[in-house]
Amino acid sequence: MKLVSWNVNGLRACVNKGFNDYFNEMDADIFCVQETKLQEGQICLDHGDAYGQYWNYAVKKGYSGTAVFTKRKPLSVYYGLEENEEPEGRTITMEFEDFYLVNVYTPNAKRDLSRLPYRLEWEDRFRAYLLALDSRKPVIVCGDLNVAHAEIDLKNAKSNYGNSGFTDEERGKMTELLAAGFTDSFRHFYPDREGAYTWWSYMAKVRERNIGWRIDYFLVSNRLVPQLTDARIDADIMGSDHCPVVLELADI
Repeated sequence: MKLVSWNVNGLRACVNKGFNDYFNEMDADIFCVQETKLQEGQICLDHGDAYGQYWNYAVKKGYSGTAVFTKRKPLSVYYGLEENEEPEGRTITMEFEDFYLVNVYTPNAKRDLSRLPYRLEWEDRFRAYLLALDSRKPVIVCGDLNVAHAEIDLKNAKSNYGNSGFTDEERGKMTELLAAGFTDSFRHFYPDREGAYTWWSYMAKVRERNIGWRIDYFLVSNRLVPQLTDARIDADIMGSDHCPVVLELADI
């Protein structure tokens, strides 16, 4: 089974920059996107009958939003966390026979950290939500988690220490989540690989020089680890300030 996750930072713009070519080339079983930045009816993606489409739009226009394209028909679909409601369109949960899939766009703490308290409270709710799912069947979590967990996960760790996405608090929440029973699939295969990033600033030549951050992930319940076959970062794919990440595992 092949899964892809990509923060497209505006799906309409990304479609004009090769999204469909990559989508078709990957032929994924499940393809998740974050930061769609659109409302219902503002785009029409025709992938034939092969894929079901599921969208969670933000109330605020041109903001946030997630979507999932899946060849596998889910048993159920849930939008948001506890109350099946998410005004910022940040999560989609799909239940399949043997696992849950959670596509997520984690809130950003903002450059001035003004949203850090909300971010940390959200992290606690999200972790509790995942653990409740995990108590029933294994979970695959994918998306833009808006945090570089360790120093190896960004180019300039020292100069970014304490900045949004690399605060002790945000990194600590990721540590808590992993300790609660989840595995970072990329680090499972490549624990010491440096220069592996998924997001780059739009500043001149930053991506060309690979001055980036790894903030897009596939996390899996620990009991799924034996079925992982590959995890990779498609850093050569353009169209967004993020690149896609891919997970492959034995069919479940």
